[in-house]
Formats: sequence, structure tokens, C-alpha cells
Amino acid sequence: MKILVINSGSSSLKFQVIDSETEQVLARGVCERIGIDGIFTYKTSTGISIKESVPMQNHTQAVHTLLDTLVDPEKGIMKDFSDIDVIGHRLVHGGEKFSGSVVITDEVIQAMTECNDLAPLHNPANLVGVEACRKLMPNTLMAGVFDTAFNQTMEPKAFLYGLPYWCYEKHKIRRYGFHGISHKYVSQRAAEFMGQDPGRVKTIVCHLGNGASISAVKYGRVIDNSMGFTPLEGLVMGTRCGDVDPGALEYLAKKENLDFQQIMTILNQESGVLGISKNYSSDFRELKDAEIKYNEKAALAREIFAYKVAKYVGSYAAAMNGVDNIVFTAGVGENDSDIRQEICEYLGFLGITIDEVKNRERAEAVRISDGTSRVNVLVIRTNEELEIAREVAAVARKMGKQ
Repeated sequence: MKILVINSGSSSLKFQVIDSETEQVLARGVCERIGIDGIFTYKTSTGISIKESVPMQNHTQAVHTLLDTLVDPEKGIMKDFSDIDVIGHRLVHGGEKFSGSVVITDEVIQAMTECNDLAPLHNPANLVGVEACRKLMPNTLMAGVFDTAFNQTMEPKAFLYGLPYWCYEKHKIRRYGFHGISHKYVSQRAAEFMGQDPGRVKTIVCHLGNGASISAVKYGRVIDNSMGFTPLEGLVMGTRCGDVDPGALEYLAKKENLDFQQIMTILNQESGVLGISKNYSSDFRELKDAEIKYNEKAALAREIFAYKVAKYVGSYAAAMNGVDNIVFTAGVGENDSDIRQEICEYLGFLGITIDEVKNRERAEAVRISDGTSRVNVLVIRTNEELEIAREVAAVARKMGKQ
């Protein structure tokens, strides 16, 4: 079946069309700067490539643009919209309501809307994409794949905070964890690459990008994830602070006369490696170039990032009472060999040794630890769209689609 995968953001909409039988990407693209001026990028497996300005005032127009292109006689890959069997949407926050992928119904949309306060930057944008597709293709089956679902196997000892229990009972304040789609794909791909049974190995996945998280996956089930109630907790990230003492926020608010919204803006948009580098950059590549030129704060930002990652890896090895695979993925994890090397230098107590040549190799999957290493260290290219397509295909088959 042909699956249209959609990942809708506040001002962008990424998409892929995947053949579920061959897992071939037939077309991919992104609608950017929605509501501003509109840029449309599109590529097909047959070699067609487009990048052009297209007015897109809202997500409905963006969906219209991508659908019209998919069925265009010259640029398209199908005759009409009916060739799309199912649409799969990446949905960020499902709270405790969803532990797996589901057919999108009015009830599901209502439940997601109730989670908007938990992910105010993500859920409303996801829902806009859903509504745009429902408006233009009302008879097409749609399924949602939640970024929090894979993490729903965490036990209370891992997901509860040290707050009064009524905070959880009344408001569901707990650790949810994010990047679950990526963590699931990468942990399973790592086991496949190493010839292992996913249900018999302990894997730590380091999803390191502008947003970053680490998960402990024990025998195929997540037992912990570094992100928390929101994607703000955990590692130092591109612009997010990660773990911070709440008391410091009260102190800062009083000293600088800031309200809570201003504090949250600082934590989400002005912190992380951007803030540590004194606003030099949130891009790790630019920080690396600056470090080479002896920019001390850029070097410090990268050093702190590596240190925090290593601390979480060490704690998760303890939580699982051992680890078989440590996997790096996402933009920084896949492409920054120096960061990987620096992180692994902290992990010598686990018996990890890195092959410096392999560490600089670029591939879909590569083992960068050498033959003496007691733990496999891998770099796996994440593929969230493929994981979404697989999940959606399973949902569609349960509904009788072939």
C-alpha cells in the first residue's frame, strides 16, 4: 500500500510517500515558511527535483500543494488521490491515553486537544496538519503515531517525580519522554544490524540533535527516557536548558523581575549550547568551527553537552544493570565524530574502546567500537518516517486494508 507520512510543525510540513511492501520512498519533500512566503521542496525516486516559492498561507494550502504535485501529470507519482491508501501523522504528545498507534477519529482528536497544554509548541501544529488532510481527503484512512507511545512502558519508579502524589493523580504530572519514534526505530535497527534478538539485549539510544534525548531500552521496552513532562528536561540541547534546579528559576525571576512566561522563553529558546556559547550559535557544526578558532565558550558548550550525555549513559547502564549496545543517532549523533569520541572517553569503565577510523565512517549503520570493546557502540541513521509508515501499515491491516 502507498502511505503518505506527514510531520506537521508550526510553520512547516514534511512529507514522504512510502510503498509499505518495498519500503521504498517514492517521493519526499517539505513545505516551509507556511504563513510567511512559502517554500516548497520536492524529490521523487525517479529523479524529479523541485525547489520553488509557493504561496502557502496555512497548512491546508500546504497539503493542497503537496497533493497537487503528487498527482501532477509531469511531476507526480500517482494518477489521483485514491492511490494513497492511508495517511500517517506524527503526533507528539498523547499523554497516558495512547500507548500505540491509532486510527484518527473525532475522539482521538479530542483526546489530543486535551494534551495541548503538555506540548503547546507541537500538538496544535500536528492537529492543524490532521485537519487539513481530513478536509481535502475525507474518505482516506488516517492513523496517528505518537512520539510518547514507545515510552509508555516506563514504570512508576522511573516516571514519577518527587512531588505530592496528587500532582500526578489530578494533573498527570510525570515523565513522559519523547523522540519515541526514533528511539524505537534505532533500537530495533541496532539489534538487526548486530544480529541480535531485540527482546534479549539492553540498548541505550542517544538521539542527539538540536533537541536531544537518551533512552534505556531493556529487552525491547523503554525503562527510562531523559526528557520529562515536556521536552525541556534532560540533556543540554541546542536552545533548551535541560535539567536545572527549579529554585534557580525563582531566584532569577526575582533578581531580573521576570514573569513565568519570560522565564520559559529563556529556558526554551535562549539556553542550551546557544546560551552557554554567549549566543554564538545553537548549531553544533558552527560551535565546532568556533572551537577550532579558540572560542572558549563554544568549546565549553560542546564540552558540557558531551559530559551530560555521558552522565545519562552511565546512569542508564546502572538502571539496566548492564548494557549491550550504545547507539548514536540524529543530526549530531550521526555526524559529529568528535562529540562521539569525547562521550565515549568518559565510558571507559564500561570497557568501551573506539576504532578511530570507523568512528569517522559515514554509513546508514556502522559499529564504531573495536574488537576489544565489551559494549557495542554504533551509529545508526534514524528514519522516523519509515517507522511511522510501518506503524501505520500495521494499523491499516487491522482495518482490513492490504
